Amino acid sequence: MAKRQMVLHRTDERDCPDTPMAKAQNRQIPVRSRDGIRAVARESLCEQRNITMKTIRITLWATLLGLSFLWVAANLPLPETLNFIAARNLLVQYSGVLSIGAMSVAMILAVRSPWVDRWLNGLDKSYRLHKWLGISALVTAVAHWIFVSGPGWAIDLGLMTAPERGPRPTGVEAADVATIETMLRTLRDPAEGLGEKAFYIAVLLIAVALIRRIPYRWFAKTHTLIAVAYLVLVFHSMVLMEFDAWTQPVGLITGLLMVGGVAAACLTLTRQIGRRRKFAGKITELQHFPSMKITEAEVTVDRVWPGHWAGQFAFVTFDRKEGAHPFTIASAWDPKTRTIRFVSKALGDYTERLPQTVKVGDDVTVEGPYGRFTFEDSKSRQIWIGAGIGITPFIARMKHLATAPDGKSVDLFHTVPEIDPKPRALLEADVAAAGVDLHLMRDKEDGLLTGARLREMLPDWKSASIWFCGPAAFGDALRHDLTEHGLKPADFHQELFNMR
Repeated sequence: MAKRQMVLHRTDERDCPDTPMAKAQNRQIPVRSRDGIRAVARESLCEQRNITMKTIRITLWATLLGLSFLWVAANLPLPETLNFIAARNLLVQYSGVLSIGAMSVAMILAVRSPWVDRWLNGLDKSYRLHKWLGISALVTAVAHWIFVSGPGWAIDLGLMTAPERGPRPTGVEAADVATIETMLRTLRDPAEGLGEKAFYIAVLLIAVALIRRIPYRWFAKTHTLIAVAYLVLVFHSMVLMEFDAWTQPVGLITGLLMVGGVAAACLTLTRQIGRRRKFAGKITELQHFPSMKITEAEVTVDRVWPGHWAGQFAFVTFDRKEGAHPFTIASAWDPKTRTIRFVSKALGDYTERLPQTVKVGDDVTVEGPYGRFTFEDSKSRQIWIGAGIGITPFIARMKHLATAPDGKSVDLFHTVPEIDPKPRALLEADVAAAGVDLHLMRDKEDGLLTGARLREMLPDWKSASIWFCGPAAFGDALRHDLTEHGLKPADFHQELFNMR
């Protein structure tokens, strides 16, 4: 087996996402013996791989610009006299529509629906879109709050006088006029008060999700509460949206989004998300590599486990108090043994405590499998780059190739700060069984990996597809260099998944 030395990028594990799943997830399709099945699988997967970050951006902007277009269409022509208060009222309505619309789509994505997974080609893409929709909802909600509160601030500072308002209808008047519009008007005061409180809570919870210094367990436990704030904000929006807008396309679309969001929020609060994908298991083997801060756990799952593609991930609950955490599956599926291996590195509070808190015989809950990152494409040549704990999906793939080779030529680069003799021997055994060419690179001994060095050492790199798993900045640097020198963007595969 050839082993080449090359300069590699230093893989400081502190730069990696704080969960093994955030390092890598993938989906591989077993190659069957019949050429027809092989061709159909490859054709389908080649279509899937073209869904990239560009699709996420298009979806995000289509949501925001689509709602903007519908709102503008509903409000034309603008008032002839567009004074400060009139403009402010328009901006209040506009920012409100954008905020509740973005939040509704984000809530729907949180359900982990299979059709969304297929549409975006993986849960990693779905969570990226979920994150940016959440940020968009936050920004537009803050703008909405400023537009609503701005006149009051200006009056308090003496910059403007309070405008005259007509009296709001009383309960008696509302009873006399039995219309939906009048009923909604009677709810304005509670809708405004509750909406403001829900806004503050939502801002706080979104901040917890975005600030990575806050431990994952607090993020996971508090993020569910956004569903409560969302339901209050739906009530706020239904009452305070201009009544005429409900008969316009902007109102119909916003209403449909809120219906989907409410359904998603109810599923979240009743803990129904992923319920059908949860299976009982038991830890049957543990291995610790202290110097590398790595723990490997073998879990035997129930017979009802549907199986998985090598390299997919699952949410694993080792401790009910701690809750579920995502881990990459580092083994191929064998229904005879029903075992799944998970490999984690101590990158955060939870994974640092894991070696002391789990033991053989412990009961666990496994939810999954998830992931659609695939090694199947039309290329006969592949280059894999597994940085640090990002090696896990490639281990799973090699275990599959050992029993079902696909005939591809593969170079695997594994970059690590250091590696113990035992895991090195296990890796080399997997490489030999799968027929993969290994380039094992340790930071101090072998230097840094750059795109230029990779191109120098593998002259035929343009004929290959690149599969990267590891720190995002490292992958982005390689992607930029290789695409600048002729690699098609669709041939560079990199995880987008990040839980926060």
